[in-house]
Amino acid sequence: MALISFKNLELSGIAVAVPSNEEYNESYEFPSEKERDLFIKTTGVSKRRKSVNHLCSDLCFEAAEKLIKKLNWKKEEIEILIFISQSRDYIIPSTSILLQERLGLSKSCICFDVPLGCSGYAYGLSIMASFMTNGQIKKGLLLAGDISSFCLNPKDKSTYPLFGDAGSATAIEWKENQQSWKFELGSDGSGAENIMIAGGHCREPFSTDQLADEEISAGITRNKLNLKLNGEEVFYFSVNQVPASIKNLLADSNMSFENIDYWIMHQANKIMNETIRIKCKVEKEKVPYSLENFGNTSSASIPLTLVVNLKQRSYQNKTLLFSGFGVGLSWANVILQTHNVEILDLIEL
Repeated sequence: MALISFKNLELSGIAVAVPSNEEYNESYEFPSEKERDLFIKTTGVSKRRKSVNHLCSDLCFEAAEKLIKKLNWKKEEIEILIFISQSRDYIIPSTSILLQERLGLSKSCICFDVPLGCSGYAYGLSIMASFMTNGQIKKGLLLAGDISSFCLNPKDKSTYPLFGDAGSATAIEWKENQQSWKFELGSDGSGAENIMIAGGHCREPFSTDQLADEEISAGITRNKLNLKLNGEEVFYFSVNQVPASIKNLLADSNMSFENIDYWIMHQANKIMNETIRIKCKVEKEKVPYSLENFGNTSSASIPLTLVVNLKQRSYQNKTLLFSGFGVGLSWANVILQTHNVEILDLIEL
């Protein structure tokens, strides 16, 4: 586990955009009504947003435009843009560079993509912090999200009713005399195939054979270009790795959960997240959710959870713990403090 910290950073603002199109799991064709009801109960997902005409970059663009305007930032002052997503516009070029031009940012702006999912938001904050910590870069944009629906098979009950689409923008500034952001990061590639799209790229180049659906078991049919999810193995990894890694981070920070105001976890599924919460002995009031109405939104799930809970909670002058875990397999945790963070209302396209 890597433990690192960065000083003099401020979380200035967060905006999230989602498609307006909703899909309800009560209308999804499960093999049986009993299975459908059990799925909704255990995952906590009643409905999701599914993109029809928008890419992840479109959602992140709208979030970034509105956030920049709200903060009264000058676009030429934004010196770095990082795009965290597994839903890039193209294989080549990087989507971040397309967004630099689309947003009207300076040609001197540093831009690159990071193809992480569940742990991506917290990992992205650590990457941004490492670039900005010396004070040479004053303002940066972290754009994170996924259009998971593009790689799901409607005949796969293990993935299709679980994932939703969303994109986010987070504004970060270098400011003197700010408290440290503390990170704990890790990865375990031995479990890589438990969340994977096997076909369509260099290891298994695209062929028409990869389009052929295969029935894996009752209610689970997919092809080589669809997302494969081994829920049992991911559950075992998450409920064991996440509590251990968080305990490590808190100990390194000389903190306990009494010092944390809110713990925002990646929205994997309800039974997994609740198992982690109970193992860590954290009260429900400290752990907000967005799962019920949006599903698992990959790297956008942490900022989305902040946004949709804004009216019920104040995130000003708070100590927050963000935890991302899943695809890779990988995990990332960060403890940070908020001061004057702008959290915009949810944007619907």
